Amino acid sequence: MAAEQQKSFYWELFKSTFLISAFTVGGGYVIIPLLKAKFVDQYHWLEDKEALDMVSLAQTAPGVVAVNASIIMGLRMAGWAGMLTALFATVLPPLVTISLIAYCYDFAVGNTYVHYCLEGMQCGATAIIIDVAYNLLRKEAKKKLFLPLAIIAGTFAANYILDLNIMYIILFNALLGCFFMQGTRYN
Repeated sequence: MAAEQQKSFYWELFKSTFLISAFTVGGGYVIIPLLKAKFVDQYHWLEDKEALDMVSLAQTAPGVVAVNASIIMGLRMAGWAGMLTALFATVLPPLVTISLIAYCYDFAVGNTYVHYCLEGMQCGATAIIIDVAYNLLRKEAKKKLFLPLAIIAGTFAANYILDLNIMYIILFNALLGCFFMQGTRYN
């Protein structure tokens, strides 16, 4: 890759990741469809399955999902320099925002309009998470494989109805995947 192309790539990676991080409210799971839309659908830097695998890995690693996903995707797309670029671009907006909030805390804590803005952003984040869940469920249903659909239903029931600890559910699902899905063609 020529030096000018490399510079352009890193700038696009930084800019894209920075903007996604800056306008993502609601936690790490909200950033996932935005990363996919940018890096898979728009730039074609990653394949759909590859990005989904990276996000799954990011979710299982300790730490913030958005940061983990950016690190893994940046590393895959451009090695260590890509990882550092994506990491810096992902961490910078929350760092600036938290610094400003800390500086203006006394004003913001009692402000009714700030409260209303946060409530509105929470509703939007909830809608995005529901959309991601719906799209993943629809993808699995199209494959017409019983086991993934049973895992989804069982996970929902265990968490929502039985109120089991999510860490035990994730561990159980990982074991199910290891033992029962080895021979399943999963594209």
